[in-house]
Amino acid sequence: QVQLVESGGGLVQAGGSLRLSCAASGRTFSNYGMGWFRQAPGKEREFVAALSWTGGSTYYADSVKGRFTISRDNAKNTVYLQMNSLNPEDTAVYYCAAKESSSGYYTTRGYDYWGQGTQVTVSA
Repeated sequence: QVQLVESGGGLVQAGGSLRLSCAASGRTFSNYGMGWFRQAPGKEREFVAALSWTGGSTYYADSVKGRFTISRDNAKNTVYLQMNSLNPEDTAVYYCAAKESSSGYYTTRGYDYWGQGTQVTVSA
């Protein structure tokens, strides 16, 4: 089992930045690929970003490419999502997820463990 706890969400003006953190506990963190998803009210949960267990491969949704950066610190059992140039369309609950397999980074089905989420609200 892996437990995931997100933090760093909040209210920010358009054009601003936030950094989300996801702290993992339980099994060896470095064995897992990690991802961030988000869910806006009335919408399905959607992929945002992911990276492999080594951090050597990263994946981004087109909507955040060039604005968001995912990274991990295996020594701290933490994955980060740096979000820049935020706009109101980025408003959502952001979820951290961990996966055991090395494929299927873009879909929710590819992940085995989920955090409870952190709210990000971007005002116009």
